[in-house]
Amino acid sequence: MAKTLKHVAFSFAMLLACSSAALADGNAFTPLNFDDASYGTPKATTIAPVQATNPQEVAGNSKMQSAILELDNAQVDVRNELLNYKAKYSDIDAQYKLIKAERKALDQQVRAIEKRIKQIDKAKEKIRKNML
Repeated sequence: MAKTLKHVAFSFAMLLACSSAALADGNAFTPLNFDDASYGTPKATTIAPVQATNPQEVAGNSKMQSAILELDNAQVDVRNELLNYKAKYSDIDAQYKLIKAERKALDQQVRAIEKRIKQIDKAKEKIRKNML
């Protein structure tokens, strides 16, 4: 009775935990759907143009923009390098698999030939015994 009650309680807890995620409306704070989610009454918003009051702010912004651009370029370079290494890896992996298959085939041939040699040796021994 107590074991069944534990199973029922555990099942109910799992159902409660899983249903909250399954019945969720969605995450309204992701960058993909933040702008198009509307909660409450719609409000009219006006966007004021941004005016730089200080020339150093403009220079700082351009420095930040150039730093971001440099980081983007560095990221592209690193991704290209990764693609090159992946291509080399796949080539070497293909060669490895080919050599491994050849090795396996040669090993089977060697075993088959060794088996034939043993059979010939046994046949020779039988013939020698019959001759005596």
